[in-house]
Amino acid sequence: MTCKPEMLKSVPLFSLLDDDETAVLAAQVEIKTFAARQRIYKAGEPGQHAYVVVSGNARITTIDEDQQDVVVDEPGRGEFFGFASMLEQSPHHTTAVATEETVCIEVSRDDIAALLQRKPMAGMDLLTTLGHQIHETHRLVRLRAMRNPNEVIEKEASFGERIADAVAAFGGSWTFIIMFLSALVIYTAISVWMGPKGWDPYPFILLNLFLSMLAAIQAPVIMMSQNRQDDKDRVRGELDFDVNRRAESEIQALARKLNLLDEKFDDLYALLREKSASAHSSTDQLRTGPAH
Repeated sequence: MTCKPEMLKSVPLFSLLDDDETAVLAAQVEIKTFAARQRIYKAGEPGQHAYVVVSGNARITTIDEDQQDVVVDEPGRGEFFGFASMLEQSPHHTTAVATEETVCIEVSRDDIAALLQRKPMAGMDLLTTLGHQIHETHRLVRLRAMRNPNEVIEKEASFGERIADAVAAFGGSWTFIIMFLSALVIYTAISVWMGPKGWDPYPFILLNLFLSMLAAIQAPVIMMSQNRQDDKDRVRGELDFDVNRRAESEIQALARKLNLLDEKFDDLYALLREKSASAHSSTDQLRTGPAH
């Protein structure tokens, strides 16, 4: 179907083009209509065309490392998709499906080349609009980037915080407890054996001073380590929330697929019933024909 220049003017991607540039492009592109749930293109297919939504909506999905469908974008009126593969002449990395009856402008690399040959400055207008898609893609990558909370905390940790973690780890181990008890037993045994001539006779006042100083220093150091542990728990909680939200969207996508399969089975069952009824009718006609 031939595209009218007025239709291109209503699309933000081509809104910066002047009348002559719009007329040139309108003579090149075509209008495509897709039914609800009809696939526009599939991942791996040659990226020969890109699409601009005139009316309706589409869903762009890809397969992540966990072999799960991930919704990349849901372009609506005036938005576009598939341009990167079309310009690179590479296979599509995503799958596009119309979520409802959708009318799109189909654009090929030759269409863009013809426009640029006749109107070179139109390229700057197209690049300006395409830059928006690049920024949105970067934002999606940042949102989907998974962070290891331990790596994030360790990367930002100062020298003092690392010492606090080491002190807390050693102070809460059996090694520290055994060494500390052994030192206390040896200290008190020597003090008792030396009697009043020792440097810290009973009731071991100097030992109590050392223990108080150790507790006064050790307590805030352990609290520093606990604060860092709270930071780790906070980051883990944020990541768990992101994972749960992603799992919810994947469950919803799975439910949509199951509903779609159910509809397809119903359509197939209805088609089989119609064919079966048609076959019975033909058989009855053949049986009754000779009698007349």
